[in-house]
Amino acid sequence: MLLTQPNNQMMNRLLAYIAGFALLVGIWHTGHGAYLWGKAELAQILIAKTWQQALQTRRYIKPWSWADTWPIAKLSYDGQDWYVLAGASGEALAFGPAHVAESALPGSLGNIVLAGHRDTHFDWLKQLQNGDHIQLESLQGLQTFVVTGAQIVNADAVDVMANTPWSQLTLITCYPFDDVTSEASQRYVIIAQATSERPSNSR
Repeated sequence: MLLTQPNNQMMNRLLAYIAGFALLVGIWHTGHGAYLWGKAELAQILIAKTWQQALQTRRYIKPWSWADTWPIAKLSYDGQDWYVLAGASGEALAFGPAHVAESALPGSLGNIVLAGHRDTHFDWLKQLQNGDHIQLESLQGLQTFVVTGAQIVNADAVDVMANTPWSQLTLITCYPFDDVTSEASQRYVIIAQATSERPSNSR
């Protein structure tokens, strides 16, 4: 009995240390998650503000001084908006759909190719149907596109990004949508055609 009492005290003390450590880890993870969420929300506010400034000044502006991307358009569908960022880099895709630099610029004639993550900014592509309308606001004005098709292609397929002599919007994301792996071998592609060749003045 004299030997078991100290062992019980040591065990209780050890359990208290473990519980305290677990609590600290939980607090750290909660705080870290809140920090990342707050950072993402602040970024969206800055990007939105920058886009409004770009519409007024008619020139592209960085949302923060060290950014290597900037908003070049606003994509809208079913009452939701996403700011399109320049260059499909990792940083740009983390904050929204991004414009593939080799394709036509929003507001210009040709194939405008936008890429986005399947689990965030482009998760809505799976619900699009032929005939649905998508709007794209650029510095040149507002343009409406009608969905004409969807296809699944290999990740290395480049023909879907080929330029066109007409105004076309091509939206690309990884496929399948519910796959949790980081490297998807396929892409889901939405094709939409402009209802008019020239954007209308949205301001």
